[in-house]
Amino acid sequence: MKIQTLTEYNEETANRIRELLIQLSRSGKDRGEIPQTWFDELIASPSHDMLLAINDNDEIVGIATLSIIMGPIVRKVAYLEDFVTDKAYRGQGVGTELWNAMLDWAKDEQCTELCFTSGHGRESAQAFYLHKGAEIYDTNYFRFPLQ
Repeated sequence: MKIQTLTEYNEETANRIRELLIQLSRSGKDRGEIPQTWFDELIASPSHDMLLAINDNDEIVGIATLSIIMGPIVRKVAYLEDFVTDKAYRGQGVGTELWNAMLDWAKDEQCTELCFTSGHGRESAQAFYLHKGAEIYDTNYFRFPLQ
């Protein structure tokens, strides 16, 4: 198992990431192709990265998308956007490898915390986070559509 940062776009990788995001989705629905421009912006950005967990057969078996958030109160924190291990590889240490890589990434970026959300119905994910020492922060998450 190796963890590497996404550094270039190719269609095969994009399709595999899309498959994993479908597994992460509550609905399990495919939202369609992820535009290459999204990958290009992610790769070029100094404040965002996608970590790929790659098995010994060079298959992507997990991903984590991280962003840096800055503000006068929060200072500089890492925010976990997406984190998923392929269903066929869960319970085999992939999530732990990605978790450790995320912590290293955040420390390398001089972030003070790793923040993320985990919705209702994600009990196994929440148990994983608690087992890793994460603490639940009581807040409400709001979303306002701009389109």
